[in-house]
Amino acid sequence: MKILKLSALSLLLILGFGCKEAKKEASEAAEEMDEAVEMVKEEVMEETIAFKMEPKSDSKVAGEVSFTEKDGKVMMKASFSGLTPGEHAIHIHEKADCSAADGTSTGGHWNPTSEPHGKWGMSEGYHRGDIGNFTADADGNATVEFTTDLWCLSCEDTTKNITGKAVIVHQGVDDFVSQPSGAAGARISCTGIIK
Repeated sequence: MKILKLSALSLLLILGFGCKEAKKEASEAAEEMDEAVEMVKEEVMEETIAFKMEPKSDSKVAGEVSFTEKDGKVMMKASFSGLTPGEHAIHIHEKADCSAADGTSTGGHWNPTSEPHGKWGMSEGYHRGDIGNFTADADGNATVEFTTDLWCLSCEDTTKNITGKAVIVHQGVDDFVSQPSGAAGARISCTGIIK
């Protein structure tokens, strides 16, 4: 009888220990699976929006702009034609409304942090829409690439979310000093809606 009780007790201890090990292994496997799912989500989380530019202020400037969000950063790629050779300013403006012939319906530069106008990353302050200048070649063609973690396409942070805004190309150069817009001249091309 004692031997039977000891055997039963031994069996319970072995089963109890085995169950704990099985639970621990199952828990570790579940954690590994969750980590793998998160890694896949991060790799897959890529969103791209693209649109054409509309000529404004009697210009012939055409182009395409795309924004791609991946790994917490947004990359803007743009290509333009019909520009005068030389430098031009490009900014994100506060309203996605290109209805005015001169592009003024887009409002001012997008500036959700209420900073003074300046050069991105080089000034004490700058608008989140202050992309800067780019150069058109002798044939009036240009490309622009810009990447930042201070923009997003679908987040709830209004200081980063660029949806509902517009891209404007200016006839002149942004001097990075004149307030509030850098004295960049006429608005010669405008996006549709960043959405």
